[in-house]
Amino acid sequence: MGRYRNLLPLLLTIAASSLLFVSCAGNSDNASTTATTTVTPPPKQTLAVVPRPPKILDLMKARGEQDEASPTVKIVSPGKDAVINGSKVELKLDLSGDLKGYMPHKDPATGKGNHIHVILDNQPYEAYYELGQPFELRNVVAGKHTLRVFPSRPWHESYKNEGAFQMVTFTVKGGGDASKPTTTNSGQTVANNNSSPATTAPREGKDYPSSTAGEVDSAKPLLTYSRPKGEYKDADADPIMIDFWLTGAKLKGDGGDYRIRYIVDDDEPRFIDKWEPIWLSGWINGKHTVRLELLDKDGKPVENGGYNTTSREITVVK
Repeated sequence: MGRYRNLLPLLLTIAASSLLFVSCAGNSDNASTTATTTVTPPPKQTLAVVPRPPKILDLMKARGEQDEASPTVKIVSPGKDAVINGSKVELKLDLSGDLKGYMPHKDPATGKGNHIHVILDNQPYEAYYELGQPFELRNVVAGKHTLRVFPSRPWHESYKNEGAFQMVTFTVKGGGDASKPTTTNSGQTVANNNSSPATTAPREGKDYPSSTAGEVDSAKPLLTYSRPKGEYKDADADPIMIDFWLTGAKLKGDGGDYRIRYIVDDDEPRFIDKWEPIWLSGWINGKHTVRLELLDKDGKPVENGGYNTTSREITVVK
């Protein structure tokens, strides 16, 4: 019995050590399961409609009466329902009306100026500055196409007077191959796709990717997306203008029944009820999608060749 009495302190020491080990192990597990990692949420974009920017107001003052002009555009060629043989289509325009000094031209110093928006099918517009020579639509694929044009200011706000918008459909036979552009990056003509080497300075124009026209009914309302487009940097990145051309319809704020619905990224839909540009402020860096839709009095999209609902991707760099 005496020898067991001598073992009792040793057994108690071992038991205490075991309890201490279990307790430490439990504390270690608890520490690992309760640790948290702080995740910074991405910045949230909140857009707001703001007045026309002061820099645009200053430009308008410097232009005199030009912004009160009523330029009228006529498509000289291609003619209505024309058939074009080859991948190059020359656009020729006639400009008239109450111009008040308005004339398309690019300032070599700033790279900006009055111009015409040229839209093939439903692709993003191209700016046409010098009407003294044709604008070349190059590498156009075979098939039926729709061409829309209207005059614009240096900051890409369109003129909205009667006669400013013109549209024509034409057909190309023996069109180009989008994988073989007809010009180099500098605009020089290359010898393929029904083209010949350039002998004169390159003309304004563009190599177009493959596209064909929707069946547009000129008797139905037509929404033409104009802005925003492309990349917006530094001072031009906020605010950004939404602008469009509307044919055959009046918006609610102008005494009609129609509305323009716009959606930026995955935001809630918003509406434009007067035919005029709006300016949105609050953009964050990165790519964004802007969608414009023409809605009827019942809030339903109006179909016309697939053009009354259009989305564009833009990039904002601040």
